[in-house]
Parts: sequence; structure tokens; C-alpha cells
Amino acid sequence: MASNIGIAKKDREATAKQLSKLLADTYSLYLKTHSFHWNVTGPQFNSLHAMFEAQYNELWLAADEIAERIRTLDVFAPGSYSQFGKLSSIKEESGVPEWKQMVSQLVEGHEIVANTARASIKVADKAGDEGSADMITGRLKAHEKAAWMLRSLLK
Repeated sequence: MASNIGIAKKDREATAKQLSKLLADTYSLYLKTHSFHWNVTGPQFNSLHAMFEAQYNELWLAADEIAERIRTLDVFAPGSYSQFGKLSSIKEESGVPEWKQMVSQLVEGHEIVANTARASIKVADKAGDEGSADMITGRLKAHEKAAWMLRSLLK
């Protein structure tokens, strides 16, 4: 049965394409944050370990919300590392940096996802997709706040 939610197929596909980038960035940042949670050391261990856990849990739930929105638009969501690697702007970390570098990378990651979210809002608005725009706005605010909180640790 064809989707009839009041958004033309080409517009749903355009929004889903942009949401796929947001999903890839979110999942890539989730993976990096989870790795840093496992591997952080140093005088800030307890607070960073707990903060990273809260952040990766939030990112995990966000990835599901974004993927389900893509499916709501009647488009298949990307779900493999190779797909995410092609779509994501988040740089992979293959080593274990010291805690300050971890925090810096996560600030950068949240800022990247915030920028992807801003671009996604524009596409959703152009498509007349208020549901996606609303969801993305929430994601934007979450990434801006996370970046601020992490950035504050470095001052």
C-alpha cells in the first residue's frame, strides 16, 4: 500500500536522504562515544565515564528515532557500517586518545551533527514535512547542549 501522509514521494525521498546522513552521523558519534566511555582514563575518569554513558545512551535512542522517521517516510533506512561510512561526516578514531582529546573530538562530533541537523531541517521544511522538522529540531538542541557541556570541561 502506498504512503499517503500528505508529502509527495519525491519530497519524502529528499527528506529521507538527508535524514540518512543525520542517522549516519548520529550512529558514528554513538560508536565513538561508547568507545571513549570504555577507554577513558585519568583524573576525570569517574565524571567522564558517567557523562559518556549518558551521551551514548541518548545517541542510541536518537538513532532509532531517526531511522524510524525514515521508515515513516516509506524509505528504507541505512543500517550497515559501510553505508554509514559513506554517509557520515564524523571522523573515525582507531586509537585511544587521552581524555582531553576525547572530549575535543566529541565536541567536534556534536557540532558536526548539529550542522547536519540544520541542513536536514531546511530539506524537511522545503518538503512541507513538519514531523521530520520537529524531530530534527529536538536533535539539534540536544547536540548543541552536549557540545556546550563537553566544551566547558576544556576551559
